[in-house]
Amino acid sequence: MAVKKTQAEPRTFSLHWGSGIIEEEVRVATAYHVPAIQLLKFTEGITKGSYEIRFCAYDHRGRFQRMPLIIGEDHIAKLRNELKKAPKLKRMLARLVR
Repeated sequence: MAVKKTQAEPRTFSLHWGSGIIEEEVRVATAYHVPAIQLLKFTEGITKGSYEIRFCAYDHRGRFQRMPLIIGEDHIAKLRNELKKAPKLKRMLARLVR
């Protein structure tokens, strides 16, 4: 089952080098966790105005997991399909595989 979380209020993040909003995100639910790819837009700090991609995972309750992201081969197509809803993130990821 593919999941994309949308909310009226943008979700925020904070890292040592800056903070901002999660501008776009794609997720897929697996039996063990919910892998996610996020487009982070920095609005504060030394990286203000820049974008970064975060590969991460959540548990099934929606809690952020501090662990390596592991995506099974059977979930790649689902994530690719979800990227149709996140055009900025898709363009940035495309630059990774050129």
